Amino acid sequence: MVRRIASQLAAKLPANVDPADLTQAGMIGLLDAMTRYEPGHGVLFESFAMQRVRGAMLDELRGADWLPRSVRRAQRTIEQAIHAAEQKLQRAPRETEIAAELGLSLDAYQQMLADARGAQLVYLDDFGDDEGEEGFLDRHVPAKGTDPTEILGDAGFRRALAEAIERLPERERLVMGMYYEQDMNLKEIGAVLGVTESRVSQLHSQAVARLRSQMKVWT
Repeated sequence: MVRRIASQLAAKLPANVDPADLTQAGMIGLLDAMTRYEPGHGVLFESFAMQRVRGAMLDELRGADWLPRSVRRAQRTIEQAIHAAEQKLQRAPRETEIAAELGLSLDAYQQMLADARGAQLVYLDDFGDDEGEEGFLDRHVPAKGTDPTEILGDAGFRRALAEAIERLPERERLVMGMYYEQDMNLKEIGAVLGVTESRVSQLHSQAVARLRSQMKVWT
C-alpha cells in the first residue's frame, strides 16, 4: 500500500523527487496509523492508514521544500497570462494566444507547462474527516484568517468550480475527468487521446492554471 501511494504521488511530481523518500515517510505514517487506529469507530483500517500514509508523505514534501521556486513562479506566470488573455478575448484563450501573451514561442510555453508539473498537490482527502482525524491543511494552514476547508464547503465555491471546469476546452476537460474521476494515469490518458504522456502533463498543467485563474476570487 505504501509503495503504491508513493508511486502514484511521484507520478504527479517533478523528477527531482525520490520515490524512496516518499516510501520511507509513508512507512512512518503507517506505523502512526497502527498506533492510532480504533476499530470501534467504524472506519476500515486501510482507509484510515491510507490517509495517514499520504499525509506523512505530503508532510515530507513540504518539509523538504521539494518544489523549486522557479516552478512556483512559472505556475503564477502562466495563471497571470491566462487571466490577461481571457480579459482581452472574453473567452478561453488557446495555447498559441497564451504563449503570445507571455511573449514566448509555442514550444517554449509548452516547456513551461511541463516544468510546472507538481505545482498542485493538495487533495480533498487530506482535509480531515468526520471522525476528527487531523488532515494536511490542519497541519499546515494557520489558525487565523480564511479557512480553506470552509471555502471548499461553500456551495457557491462548488458551483463556480463546476462551471469553471465546464468552460475548459474539451481536451483539457477530458484530461481532468479521466485523471481525477476515472483515476487514469498519464500513459492511459495519452493512449485514449492519441498523444504522448508529456503532452497529457502539459494539458493537465494548463487546465489547472485556467481553473486557478478563474477561482482567484475565492482565495
